[in-house]
Amino acid sequence: QVQLVESGGGLVQPGGSLRLSCAASGRIRSIDDMNWYRQAPGKQRELVACITSSGSTTYAGSAKDRFTISRDNAKNTAYLQMNALKPEDTAVYYCNAENVITFGPFRRGDYWGQGTQVTVSS
Repeated sequence: QVQLVESGGGLVQPGGSLRLSCAASGRIRSIDDMNWYRQAPGKQRELVACITSSGSTTYAGSAKDRFTISRDNAKNTAYLQMNALKPEDTAVYYCNAENVITFGPFRRGDYWGQGTQVTVSS
């Protein structure tokens, strides 16, 4: 069984920074894309950033120039460095791992973390 655990959320003032981590555990052979989504109260979940296994990145417009996604394949961990945070960045941030291949037995699937709260407020 694969588990994704996010950490690093919290309360930060506008203009501040946070670094989120997403650690995947289990008998993992490989992970394709690792993605960060967020969901604000009363809104739909939206994609923030994604990174392929080779390190190519894509960002939503709201995250460009402020957020940086990265990953450590050896640790099956993804990160989201968030700078210049704004009140509208307040949301629960979720990690998603796509096309995770596990061994013993061989399985393929997509997984989600439980989310970490980010609150930007003075």
